[in-house]
Amino acid sequence: MTASTNVPKVSVVVPAYNSGPHIERLIASLLRQSLQPGEFEAVFVDDGSTDSTGARLDELAAAHPHIRVVHIDNSGWPSRPRNVGVANARGEYVFFSDDDDWFGDEALERLHAYAVENDADIVIGKMAGHGRSVPRELFRRDRPDATLDNAPLIDSLTAHKLFRRSFLEEHEIRFVEEKRRLEDHLFVVRAFLLSKRTSVLSNYVCYHHIRREDAGNVTAQGLDPAGYYANLRDVLDVVDAHTEPGPLRDKLHRRWLRNEMVSRLRGKRFLREPADWVEQVALECGKIVRERFAPGVAAGLPPLQRAITALTAADDVAGLRGLAEWEAGVRVQARVDDHRVDGTVLTVDVTAHLASGDLPVALTASDGRYQIVLPVDLDPEILDVTARRAMARLDVVARRKEGGEECFLPVEFRVEDEPLQGAGQGRVHLVHHATATVDFATLNSGRTEGTWLLKARLTENGWTEDARLPLTFRCAADGAAPVRVVPAAKKKPALHRRVRNRLRRVANRLLGR
Repeated sequence: MTASTNVPKVSVVVPAYNSGPHIERLIASLLRQSLQPGEFEAVFVDDGSTDSTGARLDELAAAHPHIRVVHIDNSGWPSRPRNVGVANARGEYVFFSDDDDWFGDEALERLHAYAVENDADIVIGKMAGHGRSVPRELFRRDRPDATLDNAPLIDSLTAHKLFRRSFLEEHEIRFVEEKRRLEDHLFVVRAFLLSKRTSVLSNYVCYHHIRREDAGNVTAQGLDPAGYYANLRDVLDVVDAHTEPGPLRDKLHRRWLRNEMVSRLRGKRFLREPADWVEQVALECGKIVRERFAPGVAAGLPPLQRAITALTAADDVAGLRGLAEWEAGVRVQARVDDHRVDGTVLTVDVTAHLASGDLPVALTASDGRYQIVLPVDLDPEILDVTARRAMARLDVVARRKEGGEECFLPVEFRVEDEPLQGAGQGRVHLVHHATATVDFATLNSGRTEGTWLLKARLTENGWTEDARLPLTFRCAADGAAPVRVVPAAKKKPALHRRVRNRLRRVANRLLGR
């Protein structure tokens, strides 16, 4: 299907409320799009702004015919502005953007071309996160025909996607307009379940997703546990209405168990919130685990998350706290064993392992079976990691400092058992080795000008943790050979200067200055 000459290929729908200067980066990115102005439109919906946002958008629309503004009374939530935007959109496809995010210069052209190429109802473009997480695993590669079965689509539940407008109309897919949590989840999950084809474009960063420093967080200050988890039950109802009991439903339910429950009840995130609020969250989660999830939901989690789920189901808040205190010290220890540059090709050898404090995260090994050692008393089956051991992996990730793009580098890796010294017979920890080889002529589709930082990303038994590697490279131009950036050593002040400064401080104290 292709758009007619009178129909824009894409309508970008943007709710805006008291956006101030934060909207300028989005505006600039829309004006830089490689699609011609007549081929796309932007529909800004001013949600009753009380600052200069409305006037700024009217000024923008007056100067650019492909940009339109709709003013509505304040609704206090992005859902109604998005629905109003869809009602006013004329494009073949609709993309929902936030007013403080921004697009890659070729994003709309590439997204639309990929949608047409694959006859897709939904296209998810690669995202770069700035102060917030994005679904990394989903964007390892392009996925022309991604499904909830064959791809981690369920990890991407924000509305920042391309949707065929006729698909939204056919199924009457709209945002629930009342103020509620997880309204994106209701919209996107239903769309995923009804889509005939969903495609993932991973070879170009289409959308930059930011968390502003002044934005509110979903924490004790902004989340009522009872209301939030009632809204979560509504999302589960949508899943249950479109799936039968079994592996697919368990897989989908597992997403909310992992992201909206377990993630709030572990490690530093658990410990930084008020104790009474965390207890309310734990008790609400315990009800859902017992009432809504089949045994296969928790069984498909890694062992650490299975342990947290078991404690949650038992309303064992004290046990959750003890485990969180231990996990708060878990981190990746990584080192670079060697690196080589041959023209535009970089090869890096990395070794890494998980540690809690100064000690590696331990496993017991006996008769070919492994159990993770955690500071909790639980059924040994919950702690069994035998099957998970083969799923552990070490990745090397390159992140471009200037644009935020992240690229998984091609790696060969292996995992070895190493006896844990002084811990008794049968205790080991996993040591990961990876060799990453990448050609900067093709990395990020050849868009490599700038500074690239390297990270080790370790996935093991319920943790996915990053460790910055002491290697930074710079490319003078796209596809050029990388040159290592060696940090300048900090100069220590000369001895006489240090003595002079110390004498001056002593004198000032004696004089009461």
